[in-house]
Amino acid sequence: MIKPSNILILAVMLGASWHRADAAPAALPEDLWATKDVIFEIKPGPDGPVLDQDHPDAKDIKGGFEGGTVVKVDGCYFAFPTERAGLPDMPRSYNRIKTRIGCWKSPDGLAWQRLSTLYESSGRYTDIAGDNPYSDRRASLWAAMPVYNDVENRWNLFYVAYTVNPDIGPNHCFGRIWRAVSTAQGRAGITGPYEDVGIILEPGLESQPWEGRQAVDSFFPFKVGEKWLGFYGGAFALPDDHIWRVGLAQAPELAGPWRRMEGGVNPIRNIHPWFVENPVVTKLDGGVYIAVFDGGPRSEKLPNMAGYSLSLDGLNWSKAGYLPLHTKMRKWWKTMRTPLCLIEESENVYTMFFTAWRATGMFHPIGMAKLRLKPDKLKKAVSRLK
Repeated sequence: MIKPSNILILAVMLGASWHRADAAPAALPEDLWATKDVIFEIKPGPDGPVLDQDHPDAKDIKGGFEGGTVVKVDGCYFAFPTERAGLPDMPRSYNRIKTRIGCWKSPDGLAWQRLSTLYESSGRYTDIAGDNPYSDRRASLWAAMPVYNDVENRWNLFYVAYTVNPDIGPNHCFGRIWRAVSTAQGRAGITGPYEDVGIILEPGLESQPWEGRQAVDSFFPFKVGEKWLGFYGGAFALPDDHIWRVGLAQAPELAGPWRRMEGGVNPIRNIHPWFVENPVVTKLDGGVYIAVFDGGPRSEKLPNMAGYSLSLDGLNWSKAGYLPLHTKMRKWWKTMRTPLCLIEESENVYTMFFTAWRATGMFHPIGMAKLRLKPDKLKKAVSRLK
């Protein structure tokens, strides 16, 4: 017996077109951007990208980078960006389909060396509208997130594998979150190789209607007490736009089993009513969780800035604040995209790597910002959470 609440989910699985009544507004008021009480001071940063198309190891990456994360281990940065590799003689749009998950290393965040390709997508399109096992479900790979698992003494790598239909929006659809583990034990195993051990979240009867056709489009786990929570995302198409939202899943262990939270928890609407993409969570001193996320690429409707949200329990999140990097850094980008991390360097000083789009050209580089946490602003923000 199929629950009535699952009828809409089945329609999405079969490839039906559907829309929600709460469409994205044509514009949002400026006070929603919340930059006057931002909890970080923006420090002057590099005048340009730190990883760009002129890097010799990036010569065969047609479209640049998008998504993934950066972690710091034993004083070195390790980046796991999605490389929009593409192929020669293929149209520009194909660099969003034929992707790789690369592993890069840097001693200082400025000079980078590409170590390896961890995964590469097939790049094969499907002409099937629904979620069908005959379609290539690893046509495009994105958003790799390594998290160390103390229980296993190994790194866990979570990433998204999509089916791709070029004629239906979003054309990256029916995302599945794979979990892989490092073959080497210990924190030195961060560079891989990794072995797939299974899918932890995917479309199905447990999907929730807000997730839309693209879900599951991202996943980032973080520990709260003795359990694990994880942000996961989805998107659906409107006639002239898309809506990206996130929800929470939970598990007793990092390895799972992972289940979507129920009881009205999802989607998390308080951060922003209709655009939160690719959140990455860090725990600040004092036990406050902070999620940095893509605040939206369309500047006429969204702030075109990286966003952040705070939480005391991992469940209840504050209204988004936004980081006006352009006020202290030379704005070499036209469109701000995805924060990849928030790494504590010393007391109240953090590094944030991010992807962004230039006004011209198809290569999207990686930038770096330095932030200083303002304790008084954080205290004020936390008081509102309480």
